[in-house]
Amino acid sequence: MESKSIRLNKYLSDAGVCSRREADRLIEEGKVYIDGEPAVMGQKVIKGQKVICGGKPVEKEEEFILLAVNKPAGIVCTTAKTDKDNIVDFVGYSKRIYPIGRLDKESEGLILMTNQGDIVNKLLRGGNGHEKEYLVKINRPVTEEFLRAMKNGIPILNTMTKKCFVEKAGNQEFRIILTQGLNRQIRRMCEYLGCKVVKLKRVRIMNIRLGNLKTGSNRRVEGKELREFLAIISGSTNLSYKEYRSGK
Repeated sequence: MESKSIRLNKYLSDAGVCSRREADRLIEEGKVYIDGEPAVMGQKVIKGQKVICGGKPVEKEEEFILLAVNKPAGIVCTTAKTDKDNIVDFVGYSKRIYPIGRLDKESEGLILMTNQGDIVNKLLRGGNGHEKEYLVKINRPVTEEFLRAMKNGIPILNTMTKKCFVEKAGNQEFRIILTQGLNRQIRRMCEYLGCKVVKLKRVRIMNIRLGNLKTGSNRRVEGKELREFLAIISGSTNLSYKEYRSGK
């Protein structure tokens, strides 16, 4: 951990225990201790202090882990052990990692997993505009009218989707690049236009590509690929839009 102090909720998030919001709740419930004393909201942690959460010691993982996983359909992007199809058990990595964002249970393709909370926050903030690319097959031919509508925005979930890159990839297939992550966005967009998704596969997140990674397999993101990834997110905020605007 850095020699400087770090907010307790961020420390717990970075250690992979929970989100910052969940950390605040645990602190309020008196389930977090620092050096044997009950922690308080807004408290900071410095190197060498002992943090206990839910009766278990918490240590920030110094090794940075980033995995690219080719998720098969049927696996759920959750850490909940109550779900027998959770991605954590499916991957079975030797250290505690968790998925960055979600990919619908029926969808497949690239999902990133890490042990660093800050990375998760930066990638999930829609305002940071990080690209995610998908190959999609629908149940009818892809027309120019369909492509034009998808590019210009579709009204779903009480908002208009952002303009995006879309191109035809086959008679019933198209490629789409999104910079926002509304719930089941592509499926809802297609449904609005009167068709259904038959297959949805994510093939890229920013500079990280699925490539030839076999379904169900994973690989470490390292070297040049990792350096480029970290450079892209270096200027991203891990705050909510409200927090970012208020200067917190």
